Formats: sequence, C-alpha cells, structure tokens
Amino acid sequence: MKAATSAPDDVGALPPDVTSFVGRRREIAEAKRLLSGSRLLTLTGPGGVGKTRLAIRIADTVRRAFHDGVRFIEFAELRDPALLAETAEENLGLRQSPRPALDTVVDYLRPRELLLVLDNCEHLIEDCALFVAALIRSCPRLRILVTSRQSLGVYGETVLVVPPLPVPDPEQVLSPDALMQYDSVRMFVDRASAVLPKFDLHSQNCATLARLCHRLDGIPLAIELAAVWLRALSLDQIDQRLSRRYRLLTGGPRCAPSRQRTLRALIDWSHDLCSEPEQRFWSRLSVFSGSFDLAAVEHVGGDDEVVPEEISDVVRSLVDKSILLREEHDGNVRYRMLETMREYGQERLVASGEYTAVRRRHRDWCAAMVERFEVEWFGPDQEAWIGRLRREHSNLRVALDFCVTQPGEAVEGLRMATRLDDYWGIRGFHTEVRHWLAQMLMAAPEPTRERASALRMSGWFALLQGDIDAGVALLAEATGLAERLGDPAEIAYVTLIQGMATLFSGDTETAALLFDGALSLFQTVHDPRCETWAAFIFGLTLGLKGERERGLALLDACLDWTARRGEVFWRSYALWGVCHIEVLHGSLERAEETGKQALGINGRIGSKLGMAFVIDTLAWVAERQGDHTRAATLFGAAASVWHEIGASPDNYATFAAPHHEHIAHARAALGDDRYEAAFRRGRLLSGERATDYALGTSPPVRAKPREEGGETRLTKREEEIAGLVAEGMANKEIAARLVIAPRTAEAHVQHILAKLGFTSRAQVAAWVAARKSAPGGDST
Repeated sequence: MKAATSAPDDVGALPPDVTSFVGRRREIAEAKRLLSGSRLLTLTGPGGVGKTRLAIRIADTVRRAFHDGVRFIEFAELRDPALLAETAEENLGLRQSPRPALDTVVDYLRPRELLLVLDNCEHLIEDCALFVAALIRSCPRLRILVTSRQSLGVYGETVLVVPPLPVPDPEQVLSPDALMQYDSVRMFVDRASAVLPKFDLHSQNCATLARLCHRLDGIPLAIELAAVWLRALSLDQIDQRLSRRYRLLTGGPRCAPSRQRTLRALIDWSHDLCSEPEQRFWSRLSVFSGSFDLAAVEHVGGDDEVVPEEISDVVRSLVDKSILLREEHDGNVRYRMLETMREYGQERLVASGEYTAVRRRHRDWCAAMVERFEVEWFGPDQEAWIGRLRREHSNLRVALDFCVTQPGEAVEGLRMATRLDDYWGIRGFHTEVRHWLAQMLMAAPEPTRERASALRMSGWFALLQGDIDAGVALLAEATGLAERLGDPAEIAYVTLIQGMATLFSGDTETAALLFDGALSLFQTVHDPRCETWAAFIFGLTLGLKGERERGLALLDACLDWTARRGEVFWRSYALWGVCHIEVLHGSLERAEETGKQALGINGRIGSKLGMAFVIDTLAWVAERQGDHTRAATLFGAAASVWHEIGASPDNYATFAAPHHEHIAHARAALGDDRYEAAFRRGRLLSGERATDYALGTSPPVRAKPREEGGETRLTKREEEIAGLVAEGMANKEIAARLVIAPRTAEAHVQHILAKLGFTSRAQVAAWVAARKSAPGGDST
C-alpha cells in the first residue's frame, strides 16, 4: 500500500477557540520573532498556564507566512511512546502502510513549507525529541512549534517560557479601570460574564478580585475553574474558600482532557511525570517562601540518598519541567514555585511525615545565615549583606514562624531576631520585628540572655515608633533581667537605649551621661558595633546641648573608625550627626556636604529611617540657604518616608523642634498654597527619585512642564514605559522587558506621573489610550 502524499485541508487544522483569547501580546510578538530565526521553538511553563492556547494563537497569527499553512498534532492522550509516529501520521491524514510511520510523515513534510504544532509533549519527552530531531534533519522547509512542561533538549531548539498572566498587588488599592489593565483580571471578568451575565467589576469588589487573581497565581486554568463557581458562590465566598483550592477548583468543561478538569488533576499529572528524587525535592522545597538559591536547596532538600553532585541535576530537571521557575538578578540565579505548586508539594511533604524535620532544616539554614550576618556585619560587606537578607526576607519570616509555632523553639527565634537588629532598622520593619518578638517572648518566659536582648530590642523599636509607654515598660523589664543575669553586654545595651529614650524626651543632659556610661561599657566588652553607635549618639547629643567642638570630635572619630573597617551603616549616621550639628550651630556648607554623603549611603543600603532623618535635615539646610521651594519639596519627600516606616519627627523631641521651626519659616516665605504644592510634589517622589533630588543629581521637580501648544513632553524612553504601564505591566515586568533595574523602572514611572501631574497608573493608561484614539495619534 502506498502512503498518501497529500491530506485534506481540514486534517491537522488548528482547534477553534471556544472562549475569547485574553492578553499575551508580548509572548505572541516574542514567539513570532523567535520563529523567524529558529526552526524549533518550544513553549514551556507550568501546567494550566495556557501553552496550548498560546501556541494555537501564535500559529493562527503566522499561518500566512507559510505556503502550506499550519498543521496541529495533539499528544496529550497518547500513553504508548511506540505509537508516537503513528499518531502523527493519523493526525496528518496519511494512510498507513507497511513502511515505518516516521518515513511516511517525513515524506509528506519534506517538500512542504509549513508550521507543525506538536502539543503536550512532556510525558513522551525522549521520543518526541527523537521524532522532532528526525523531522528537522529531513525537512528543510519545516518549522516546529512545541508545547511541553520541559524542553526537548534537541540541538537548535529555542525555548520560550510562558509565564502566568500578570496579577495585581493585593495590597494596592486600584480602581476598576486600573485593575482591568491586568490580563488575569480581564480573563476572570470575561469568564465570569459568560457564567453570570450580570457580573460586573466595580469599586466594591475590586479588592476581592485583585486578591483572588493574585492567589490564583495568574494561572489561566485556575482562573477559568474559579470563575465557574460564580454559578453557586459569590466572589467573596470563592476567595474565602481558596485555602482549599484543590477541592474548590473543579468543574472544568466535560470536553476538556481529564487532567484539565480540576487543578488537582493537572498538578497530579505534573507530579507523575517527575522521577522519585524530583518528587522528593518538590515536596521538600515547598517549605521555602519566595525565592531561594542552590546552596539553600542543598542544605534543606538534600539527604543521604542524593549526593551533592546530583542535586544540581535534580534542580535543573525541575526547572525544565516548570516545577521551579528560574530567576536571575545581578548574575545570581534563584528559584521559586508558584503558590499552587508549593501548596501541593507541602501537602505531599505532610503526608510523607517529613514536614517538621524539613522545616527545622530550613530554620537551621536561616539561623546559620543570620549567625554569619552577625559576625560579618560590622565590616566592608554591608551592602551585599543587606541585598542578601532582602532576598531572603520571606524565608526569614517562615523560619521565625516555625520558632513561634513549634514548641521549644522560641528561644532560637529570639536569638535570630535580635541578631538582625540593624537589618530590621535599615529596612524600616519596626512593626514586624515587634510582632515577632512579642510572640516569642510570650512563648519563652524563662530568664535567659535571649529574653533580655529581645525585651531591650522590642523596647527600642517601640520608642522609634513613638510608643513611649510600651517602650519604657519593656526597657525597665530588660534592665532588671540584665542586672539579674549580670551580663555586662546587655547592661551596656540597656544603658544605651535608656539614653535614647531620655534623648527622645528632650533631656540632653541626662542622655549625655547615659551615653557616656554606655560607651565606656561597650569599650570594656569589646563590641565595636555598639561602641560606634554609642560614640555617634553621644557626639550628636553633646552638639545638641551646645558642646559643638567636643561633639564633632567624637563624630569625626566615628568616621575614622568606620572608614578603617569599611563600615557604612553607622558611618552614615555619624555623617548625619555632623550635618545636624552644623546646620544648627555651624557651617551650612559642611552640613550640606555631610548630609548628602549620608544620604548617598542610605540610598545604597536602603536605610529608610536614615533617609527620613537626612532628607528632613537637608530640608533645613535648603531653608537656611533661602531655597524655600526646595525645602518644602524635601519636607514632602521626607514625610513620605516617615509615613512608610510608621514613624514621625514628633517622636523625637530634640529633632521635632527644629523640624517644625524650619517648616514654619519655609511656609511663611512661600505662602500656604505654594508651600503645599511643593510639599505634595515631594511626597509623590519615589525613594530613588527623592534621593536623586536631595543629592542634586536630578533636575528640579516641576508640576507639569509643557511643550508649546500645551502637550506634555515625555522622553522617548518615557513614552515607551507609559505604553507598558497602559498594558498593565508592573514595574518588575517593565524592568524585565526593557532589561533595566526595577528601581530604574520605578523612577521612570514616577517621572511620568510627575510630568503628567497624575497620581495613579490608571490615569497614565487613560492618557495613552486618549493619545492613540486622537486624530493622527499612535495606533500601534
């Protein structure tokens, strides 16, 4: 029997869309670009992310570029790899013959210029790889588009990872128009309207829908399944029941493959495709939160059954199968799981009986990192350490939660939390650290040094937030316990914090005596970090109470110590101390110089409290120099940072008095309207933009610079970013698209808002839409 050399036009045709296609403009454009230069493109991504729908849409978009069109072959229901070529032969409408099916398929495709779509190859990965390699080798005019949860590993293959749909930040209050800029929300509303024609997105359900789409990870299948439940439940009820997401997210179309009818079945399918070591690591790595690196995987996921050299292979395979998602920032590769994958893995981990043991390993890994931080912090690697702890912050939370919830672990939690003292302060996490310490102090009432440290530190952060009564009470308990234990280091600490409390109340004389005593004690116990802290605040206090030369001498000594050690955190405070004294009692030139040096350091390490103090003090400098508009703008920028960390200048009496005095002078010079306008412009600045403005490295902030004819002028880059904002992209997505730092993307967005006089991204989207629809506007 001779094989057919042609097939009816409808054989192998693309499946029709039964629901509307939402979003994916970026992915479609990128796939078209890649297909133009590669003969094999594989779309990879986790189950339910929409690889098949995307492949169909891509193929439909490019079909006219192929003389012989597009053919589609579905492998999802095929279980016997020996029948792969026969399945292709059947899907292409070719008659079977005694010849090998692969030869028949090759003969049919060899003369044709077409795009072949091979859907769902992951469970037949090796056989699909061999099949595709044979087609690529024998059919020179053929291009192949594959969907698979892992790449084929074929020579010449190009891989495009299909991400989940963009989701809104559930903590950000957005209008209905702003929410509809997110593809995940648009899809939910579209599917919800099909199920419940009266469904409407309005301001009352915005927060619920934003939270829902975020919890669904932007996975299209999960969104589809959740929307179906609107037949029986309200939006709020669906959101409340998502903690049981595997049981809730059922009810897919009966015509869908069995693995796609429930989210649980979909993930079971992925799990079954993993080897036993891969399944074990999947469950163990579910204890992580956020992202994690290979060293963490080795510590937490490893055991005697997998040698260290094999772990990287397991991780690579989990990435290839879209169980782990790979991220790279500044040359560092990290991994993360979608929440649905993490919850599934954690359920498996509990069932295995390993849950508590693996969580303890995770906690121990975090504790070892924190111990290293304590040892290495007061030195030249502070910026690197802050970056690392910022990346691991969500994992630190998981570790501290283990210490709170697991009996007998609270003391270790107190030890971890107190060792991170400067980190909490730099990031402005005052409320969070008080939360952790309060819980663990309740769980560990024993009179230990860890308890004394925690009481003292909790009191300190209470004082920073202006919670004076709580701070004083905690400090009194810490003092009594430190004296009872006879711990000289803790006695020095509580003496220092007592001095801070006294200084905040405005009593500089008593505060100076306490700081002098604390400095002597720290010199005795050889604690260079706290010796520097005590010398800085002692020097500042001396300057505030009129002993300018003596205070500046101590601060200059701090600058010398920190320069020799390469330390920058306490150096920034010493520089600010000089700025503070000089603006009140000395040289405005030196005040501005040291203030800007301090702010430059604060910007690099992200010290929120330091930024608030320094920007505020630089506003004093500007006011004294007669630049009242700049002063008002800086006061606005500082107010934004104060609010962000839950603090206020009014919490610190010695700072509050000159703060309000300089505001009054600037307001009197400008008048209320001009002062408030400049203040509002400053308050709208992002942290990076505010820092640039305070340092004088960016132009003056203006409300609405305009071209002739009244049209706002954006740079070419800002026009591009405004378009991406209108597409609903978050700053991180814009950064990834344009290959720029997230902070740079944030700064550009803030520049656009300031130039246009807007306060929300939704206004930018509306502005872009209006320009496109205007006569002669950009219609791309």
